[in-house]
Amino acid sequence: MAGANASANLYSLLQTCKVNSINGYDYLQALFVALPNAQTADDYEALLPWRIKLPAA
Repeated sequence: MAGANASANLYSLLQTCKVNSINGYDYLQALFVALPNAQTADDYEALLPWRIKLPAA
């Protein structure tokens, strides 16, 4: 059951990227780099697809 929930969360996150015209791969790369440094609710909010700062292409 936990695996299904994790998959659903990941698919939802990637679908949100798609709706916001964000490359899902680029988003996940930036997320996995920034996530270990997040400590506060504001830090986590900054990691949402429409707020995260993606590297320039």
